[in-house]
Amino acid sequence: MASSIWENFWNVLALLLYIVVFVSYLFALFAVISDLFRDHKLAGGWKALWIVGLIFIPVLTLLVYLIARGSGMAQRSAEAQRSAQNAADAYIREAAGKATPSDEIATAKALFDDGAISEEEFAHLKSKALARA
Repeated sequence: MASSIWENFWNVLALLLYIVVFVSYLFALFAVISDLFRDHKLAGGWKALWIVGLIFIPVLTLLVYLIARGSGMAQRSAEAQRSAQNAADAYIREAAGKATPSDEIATAKALFDDGAISEEEFAHLKSKALARA
């Protein structure tokens, strides 16, 4: 009876270890695949070759990729994050428009001084900006 309890314990422990190793492998696999498609300097044929290797000889190809190209993975990831952050910031600035009513009035005044808008349009823009304040 006691040996079956210990046998079950070691079986559960082995199963948990297998699960941890498998999940770690999946994380590494998805990191490599996303890095492959993020790298614009690597030609498409080489990307296809890496993918084929990951399908048919997964563990060996994964280790070779991490050794051969692992140093650039962090750089490409940081570059992609910077690019996404810059795009999000630009979108927010565009969607938000001018920050304050005084900025909007200053822009309208510059347009009026340049002759791009009439005095009536300037007054309309000024009243709209002051109404938002």
